[in-house]
Amino acid sequence: MTGSEFVETVRDRNKTELSRLGSSKALYADTQGELEPEEVLRAVATAERAAMETFESWGDAESETVAEAFTESAAEERDHYETVSGLLDEHDPDGTVPAIQSYLRDREGTIERVGGFVGRTIAAEKSKEQVTAFFVGQADPQTAGTFRGMKSDLEAQLDRASELVAACCETDDDVDRAIEAASGAIEAAYEEYTQQLESMGVNPKPVC
Repeated sequence: MTGSEFVETVRDRNKTELSRLGSSKALYADTQGELEPEEVLRAVATAERAAMETFESWGDAESETVAEAFTESAAEERDHYETVSGLLDEHDPDGTVPAIQSYLRDREGTIERVGGFVGRTIAAEKSKEQVTAFFVGQADPQTAGTFRGMKSDLEAQLDRASELVAACCETDDDVDRAIEAASGAIEAAYEEYTQQLESMGVNPKPVC
């Protein structure tokens, strides 16, 4: 299976979860119902910082090509965090770790980390789309443009992740383990989304 085929397989197997994570309700959940620009930025800053820390730890734990990919991604996430926190009057990290990052930090094998990397990046793309749309709706094209740029970085990360899949997964069992890890990352984000909405009395499923 090629890297691009792997990515499409993960997207297809998690179609429903990704669709809902890409809805406006996801941003509502992330901000605990406080859809104000500052709260949106705080939620994004928390997510970016957590991703940065995860990838930094992975870069330290892995070797050669895999370590380089994670270290490069950590640097991008650091840039994202610094950019977003710079848009706030202040951002005091409170140690909050999103569920998807907790899941990723529990992955100890290279193949599981590579798969999780794919899943996280696909989920993060959905988040960036919603944040961009939010600031477009706020008539703030400059901030919306900032998040479009971050989504471009995620596209580069996904290319990097798919290359790692192709390099690291030598057997069908390797591929299955990586897919399971990728899907697990998406499911962790989706479960948190569901729990957050339900705690506010909101139905996480779309009403037809």
